[in-house]
Amino acid sequence: MRMPALFLSHGAPPLVDDPTWVAQLQELAAGLPRPKAILVASAHWESAPLMLGATATVPLVYDFGGFAQRYYEVQYRAPGAPELAESVRKLMPDHQTVAQTDRGLDHGAYVPLTVMYPDADIPVLQMSLPTLEPDDLLDLGRRLAPLRDEGVLIIGSGFTTHGLPFLRDWRPEAAAPGWSREFDAWAAEALSRGAVDELADFRDRAPGMPYAHPTIEHFAPMFLTLGASEDPTQAPAQPIDGFWMGLAKRSFLVG
Repeated sequence: MRMPALFLSHGAPPLVDDPTWVAQLQELAAGLPRPKAILVASAHWESAPLMLGATATVPLVYDFGGFAQRYYEVQYRAPGAPELAESVRKLMPDHQTVAQTDRGLDHGAYVPLTVMYPDADIPVLQMSLPTLEPDDLLDLGRRLAPLRDEGVLIIGSGFTTHGLPFLRDWRPEAAAPGWSREFDAWAAEALSRGAVDELADFRDRAPGMPYAHPTIEHFAPMFLTLGASEDPTQAPAQPIDGFWMGLAKRSFLVG
């Protein structure tokens, strides 16, 4: 069975303490076929040329600060995926370098996976974002799309809004600022029309900019996911919406 591809708003480590968000991610995972392997590109790893993470079980990357000690003690010892790494290499053009590293999963990868697949029994490979340009990421997603026929779940992990410098209320239940609500509503409507070109031009078209994304790495993974779609102009399902700490946690899956 062909796997879908996902864009997840991945959340900070305290996501696991939010019962609503946890239930939404669990329901999303329960409705998917069981993956043979997972390929994830996170907003927290930008590196060119394309980099592939560890293909063995290694320690996680706790790439955050200021949280309670228990968040630095989380483990997610998923099996490595060396066969998937080799498949990714073969799908890249001959002139493109694909590098290998022993980097572990960062929180953009493992935080949602601890909720969706808590047994950590599915092989996981993380890859870098080699660019933040939407058109290039759409092309990369198209190259990776055949992996879906091999039972690989492709995940672009970011956040639909990520204006951390402009937040004033840091409670999980905080009301969303206007720029976050406006950008999220625009993204939801554009996705519902399959308006990929409009989404790719978000820096100039979207309301709430640049506050919603003062840097764009958390919106960029969306285009990897859309590129991996059978038809990026088809409206994706949007099973998760709402806000957390005022940020839009909208997530979607493509067929």
